[in-house]
Amino acid sequence: MALMQNYYLLGRSGLRVSRLALGTMNFGVDGFHAAYGRTEEQAEPIFRRYVESGGNFIDTADFYTAGESERILGRLITRAGIRDRLVLTSKFTNTTDPTDPNAGGNGRKHMVRALEASLRRLGTDHLDLYLLHTWDRITPVEEVVQTFDDLVRAGKIRYAGLSDVPAWYAARAQSYAEAHALTPMVTVQLPYSLIARGIEPEYVPMAQTLGMGLTAWSPVGGGLLTGKYRRGADGLTGTGRLSTPGTGGPSPTDRDWTVIDALSSVAHEVGRSMAQVAINWVATRPGVGAAVIGASSVEQLEGNLAALDFELPADALRRLDEASAPPLAPPYAMFTPRYQSWIVSPGLGIGDKPAGYAPPVRNA
Repeated sequence: MALMQNYYLLGRSGLRVSRLALGTMNFGVDGFHAAYGRTEEQAEPIFRRYVESGGNFIDTADFYTAGESERILGRLITRAGIRDRLVLTSKFTNTTDPTDPNAGGNGRKHMVRALEASLRRLGTDHLDLYLLHTWDRITPVEEVVQTFDDLVRAGKIRYAGLSDVPAWYAARAQSYAEAHALTPMVTVQLPYSLIARGIEPEYVPMAQTLGMGLTAWSPVGGGLLTGKYRRGADGLTGTGRLSTPGTGGPSPTDRDWTVIDALSSVAHEVGRSMAQVAINWVATRPGVGAAVIGASSVEQLEGNLAALDFELPADALRRLDEASAPPLAPPYAMFTPRYQSWIVSPGLGIGDKPAGYAPPVRNA
């Protein structure tokens, strides 16, 4: 299986991570994610198969299944005796006590307390990667970066990163860290799939330029790109959380179904599942260091892990790209070759520096 030989440096760092990270949002049967959660007994074979395949990148958060995901992971890691092999990642932001205004958000007080609580649940003295989970629209970015740096210096975390923040916020965080010799952000975790390509105009070039490897969550569009859902006369048909009242997302659009049809055709031609093709597409996109995959069974995990065992033909990639290409809103439509030709005439022979002129920026 290709996963055992697929590790990338995460961003402009020396941290080596699997190109497929194991998402554990469904480890546990409590809290917000309980509807599709797995018990510890069900989660253990999924965890063990992932690490047996060579995977080392584990993703969780204090909010997942009301903290049960971290508790289960802590016990599984202890039983397996492989803590030092793993790149253990957790996240903070969401409130753990609705009656306390400082029990949520991204302020220093909550960051420190949330980390200490995560370490207790995980049964470890440090996290390899700690992420801000969601932009709270309030906390100054300087406070977050300074606190990350304090936590690294205290030995409580090894690396810092962000998740689900505006591109300008991530750029400000990285620039502030660079200007003050503070701990840099090595990753930005964002939703990315064939039906959700909105990060491409801003986040991808930002991450490449500023040395942050992207980690993509929901590469199969919340399950919509797996092939288990179909368009019926009365809406979405199929068995899964997307068709379960109260747990699904927005109804698929006509554009989504166009993408699904193209994906189904390509998957049939290359002899792979739709999920494998969808994950392969995301994991091989520019700037992406890792795709976060989840699984409800070992069989599903096995299928997902095989997503890097093949290379999509150029024609298949072209068809997927064309079917899924989102319309570019201004000013992004102006940054295409057609409009750029208005700025400098192609006939002048002006180009970028030749290969080897300068060391390339290392992207994850």
